[in-house]
Amino acid sequence: MSVRYPNGKKFSPNRSFSTTNNVKKDERFSNRGMTLEEDINETNEYYRAHNIAVIHKKPTPLQIVNVHYPKRSAAVVTEAYFKKPSTTDYNGVYKGRYIDFEAKETKNKTSFPLKNFHDHQINHMKQVLAHDGISFTLLRFTLFDEVFLVFAKDLFSYVDNQDKKRKSIPKKDIEQFGTLITLGLHPRIDYLKIIDKMI
Repeated sequence: MSVRYPNGKKFSPNRSFSTTNNVKKDERFSNRGMTLEEDINETNEYYRAHNIAVIHKKPTPLQIVNVHYPKRSAAVVTEAYFKKPSTTDYNGVYKGRYIDFEAKETKNKTSFPLKNFHDHQINHMKQVLAHDGISFTLLRFTLFDEVFLVFAKDLFSYVDNQDKKRKSIPKKDIEQFGTLITLGLHPRIDYLKIIDKMI
């Protein structure tokens, strides 16, 4: 299937899948190599299965252009475009509160690039906070396998000054105002443990 951005460029996921089949795995390392999105999806499934919270990944709105019908009962989308920029990655409800957050990862060792955050995402986060929702971002430093929860209000001062000299958030700053999430098995990234401290 060919998926295209509104400007016509092709979308190509930066993901490589391994075909090796290891029968016996050490559970401590079973999640290594998973993307942040996969870890969060697994965590959200755990939350739903245990009736803790209802949080889902938002679907990306697509405009379907071409469809191929190899069989009567099956349709294959061969070309599509992203209709418009999406807001944030995830939303849902927890203990009666609306939760909305973005997930980002970087291979940088000492900072998190601000170019990863888009204006429409920041504006959406501000709107969520204005209506007393909970908004944050999960940032993963992939080389260290560290995930930090950073509340939206702490992110704004960096992003709003992006047009000046600052191009990234130093990791030492994220370590100071963000919260490092201890990675586990079930759930993998227990971010609601941190939310519990603020509600």
